[in-house]
Amino acid sequence: MGHRLSKIVTRTGDGGTTGLGDGSRVAKDSARIDAIGAVDELNAFIGLLSVETLSPATTTLLSEIQHDLFDLGGELSIPGHAAIGTSHVDRLERAVETLNADLPRLKEFVLPGGTRPAALAHVARTVCRRAERAVVSLAATEPVTQPARMYLNRLSDVLFVLARFLNRDAGVPDVMWRRDRGA
Repeated sequence: MGHRLSKIVTRTGDGGTTGLGDGSRVAKDSARIDAIGAVDELNAFIGLLSVETLSPATTTLLSEIQHDLFDLGGELSIPGHAAIGTSHVDRLERAVETLNADLPRLKEFVLPGGTRPAALAHVARTVCRRAERAVVSLAATEPVTQPARMYLNRLSDVLFVLARFLNRDAGVPDVMWRRDRGA
């Protein structure tokens, strides 16, 4: 594969454009670059969560997600390229089912919090929703695959359930929204 990143400082972006994977250049404030950046930010937050003390299964899940997000960034950086498929979405759906299997049913909304790992999963979930909005915005003007959009939607579900799972595993209750707290 060679040395893909042998030169970091190129100065080619100094004029406000950046190169895509197909060699074309676009404005750094374009919808495509916004979507790529949001997915990259999400990947960084998943990385932050993954350095917490977690079960091997959770660490493996987060590692797979990080690789998927890198693939998704690649897909977005090459217009017309597809790297995320329905099998990726199916894997996330299975993860939700597994993580959620033994959790108590919800009767109220959950607030971010509990343990540090759970709170980080909630932050990652909100960043995921922002990435999803950026990809949907891009899809309004340029082709984006359906599985790419579906992946981010399912991933936010995974992160929500993972937060609850992490709290339960630590013996800490979820932080529940209290509707009756008064004004």
